[in-house]
Amino acid sequence: MVQSLGYLKETPSQTAGPYVHIGCTPNFAGIGGVYETDLGTSMVNERTLGDRITVTGRIIDGAGSPLKDALVEIWQADAAGLYNSPAEMRGTADPNFAGWGRCPSNGETGVYTFDTIKPGRVPFKDGRKMAPHITFWIVARGINIGLHTRMYFPEHVEANAADPLLMRIEHRHRVLTMVATREGSVYNFDIHLQGEKETVFLDI
Repeated sequence: MVQSLGYLKETPSQTAGPYVHIGCTPNFAGIGGVYETDLGTSMVNERTLGDRITVTGRIIDGAGSPLKDALVEIWQADAAGLYNSPAEMRGTADPNFAGWGRCPSNGETGVYTFDTIKPGRVPFKDGRKMAPHITFWIVARGINIGLHTRMYFPEHVEANAADPLLMRIEHRHRVLTMVATREGSVYNFDIHLQGEKETVFLDI
């Protein structure tokens, strides 16, 4: 006799509301005594291997205005292309690199900033090497489910052209919405939620 399975129903989604950045980064919001420092504030220390870079930008809505209460997280490999994760089976990641960071957008300018390192290349699920990239996750009021995208580096033209994920984007002009601009060691990556310049978001 076939046994019926009691599948759990999906929990209804809810918007993040205007306070998500306060709950996740209380010190930034002026609420002390919860954490000594907000989680995800620092990704590197003086012993971290790799080229130091700064990643900055804004989260821009459909009207062209920067969101001043968004929360941005980034996830990336270390300089050798290894993740700081128990699931990493290819080697041991740099113990002095967090591999993850969190930053609220500035309440006055809407700018987020991360001090991190240039990531190494990691394999796609079929073994092909992906271009160096940083994964972004964005939440803010009015967003039901966190948005995922990636930031690629403009100097890696050949690697970007052969990247297995970027190659799947049908409308090729939209690939540029996932590529940062560079000035020295500073990479600017504005994320557009809607409109003509809408960033490509990933269903993961």
